[in-house]
Amino acid sequence: MSLNNAKKDISLVVKVNIDQDWLKYVKEEFDKSYFKELMSFVETEYDTYTCFPPKHEIFSAFEYCAPKKLKVVIIGQDPYHGYGQANGLCFSVNDDIVLPPSLRNIFKELASDLGKPFPNNGNLRHWAEQGILLLNATLTVRENEAGSHQKRGWEQFTDAIIRNISEHKNEVVFLLWGGFAKKKSKLIDADRHNIILSGHPSPLSANRGYWFGNKSFSKTNSLLEQAGLEPIDWLK
Repeated sequence: MSLNNAKKDISLVVKVNIDQDWLKYVKEEFDKSYFKELMSFVETEYDTYTCFPPKHEIFSAFEYCAPKKLKVVIIGQDPYHGYGQANGLCFSVNDDIVLPPSLRNIFKELASDLGKPFPNNGNLRHWAEQGILLLNATLTVRENEAGSHQKRGWEQFTDAIIRNISEHKNEVVFLLWGGFAKKKSKLIDADRHNIILSGHPSPLSANRGYWFGNKSFSKTNSLLEQAGLEPIDWLK
């Protein structure tokens, strides 16, 4: 079924956008009361307010990164809440959107770390397609209200995904940027996976010296190569 032809109800969006191979990671969550309540809440929010990302992109992180290709996980907090920015991939924006400050700092570090030109497009879909799960802890947000959909059930859902990835996969590189993401380390088996910790790329953290120079990108590729995996072409 084409995403463009999908009906607008959230339950169908879940079925259409989540790759079938992800079901072993999430199917038990679908039947839990918290998830049903979450879907009802999200449906009401989208019917009542302007929310992001668009419904058909809520689960884009799972659409573009299949489990069999998964080798890196980047964890964000919640989607951008400005009009037209969020596309369902953490830290990513749609084509031709001005780079938000955090993404600009990500690209500054990327260019410095790899000695490459500064990217001019903030759509990170090409990262996802190479096996990077760009996962926000909260997958939806109300326009201009940061954190407005937190503590409604999304965190329980995404925590379950992180936990199941830890249990079912091996040698995944987890990039935990900032205090919020670092708390997710308790869900990850550090004996089976690699965890790279850094400050957050937001201006507040970056300008205090907690972001620049972390070399997350070259470190990730080095770990992937040690595991016999293809490195990420960060600028593809």
